[in-house]
Amino acid sequence: MKITVKLFASFRIGRFDREIREYPQATTVGDVVRDLQIPEAKVGILLLNFVHVDLQRQLADGDALSIFPLVGGG
Repeated sequence: MKITVKLFASFRIGRFDREIREYPQATTVGDVVRDLQIPEAKVGILLLNFVHVDLQRQLADGDALSIFPLVGGG
């Protein structure tokens, strides 16, 4: 199935901004995060089709997944 993956901020370094990627059926958001070698502890926000989701959410063909890092500041 084809999933559009959008990365933001520091997650783009050495990767990509937006890419359509192929994954097998039953792939989860966590599978994509691990495939991209993003440490789960550094993930701040996950949006699937503009809705907040967790790492266990299963993907469907045509989904758009946005991955944001934790934000710091003060």
